[in-house]
Amino acid sequence: MPSSPSDPAQEKDSSSQTLIDSPLEGGIHLIGEAQYTGRMDDVRAYHRSLYRLSLAYPAMYCITSTVGEGTITNLSAMGCSIETDEPLLTHQHVALRLLLPDKTESLAIDAAEVKWVNGARAGVEFIQVERDANLRLHSFVWDKMIERIQVLQQQRAALS
Repeated sequence: MPSSPSDPAQEKDSSSQTLIDSPLEGGIHLIGEAQYTGRMDDVRAYHRSLYRLSLAYPAMYCITSTVGEGTITNLSAMGCSIETDEPLLTHQHVALRLLLPDKTESLAIDAAEVKWVNGARAGVEFIQVERDANLRLHSFVWDKMIERIQVLQQQRAALS
């Protein structure tokens, strides 16, 4: 059941969406967005509440017959932000190869859509990922999240 409007962890904005800030132990905040659909019990979570990794790994992108290089600067199981050698266009469809440190072969994203562009930096939503690549991506993000939580817990214990 959604919490009451007096709950400090929730604020209403003018577009009838509820912004939720839910802290996890260790100082990690997952900031999500819930969309109100008209019924009190029917609140759907917006996918941006997924854990995102702040990182810097190389990547390659392909738009029709053009291949370019970039650096992933933010990664979740559903998308990433990437700094590219040439600016991408909003709503453009790209294929990606992520060079993650967990394996020597690249992780293929068969289809992705550019959602926003700011200069040479773009936000990309993954649309089509083969099953094995998707499992690898989810495992990679999960493992990095667990590592981060353990580091934060160790730092907290050292301060106590």
